[in-house]
Amino acid sequence: MSESSERVERDIGWIMSILPHRYPFLLVDRVLEFEAGKRLVAIKNFTINEEFFVGHFPNHPVVPGVLLIEGMAQAGGLLALAEREERDRKLMYFAGIDRARFRKPVVPGDQVRFEIEMLVLRSSACRLSAQAKVDGKVAAEAVLTAAIVDR
Repeated sequence: MSESSERVERDIGWIMSILPHRYPFLLVDRVLEFEAGKRLVAIKNFTINEEFFVGHFPNHPVVPGVLLIEGMAQAGGLLALAEREERDRKLMYFAGIDRARFRKPVVPGDQVRFEIEMLVLRSSACRLSAQAKVDGKVAAEAVLTAAIVDR
């Protein structure tokens, strides 16, 4: 079985070799499972040290829903770009966010598990089914469409 079809774990170095995002906006800490072109599972550990908790919300910190969507999109970007030879010359831009739902708040101390499945992958676009889970329960979900463009 080739590496591209195995379930493999990937670290932050691999993540940063694909995504252009950096602190404080890189929202994927580790990839737990990767099946090229099919599926990816990644995690993000949210701590009270995240800058946005200062204002969202004072005395009741909650991860903004838009950051959960962004985290799912970044995990999807890893899935869509990982096997492309020209990945260092590509970016992904949102083209659509469908059926977004927020089921439960994510708070400091939570580990979010992003579960991404590829629905459609073309050279210039992709469509992904995405969930953000905490302790096995869905916190957020959406179907994401992205354009794949030159940097």
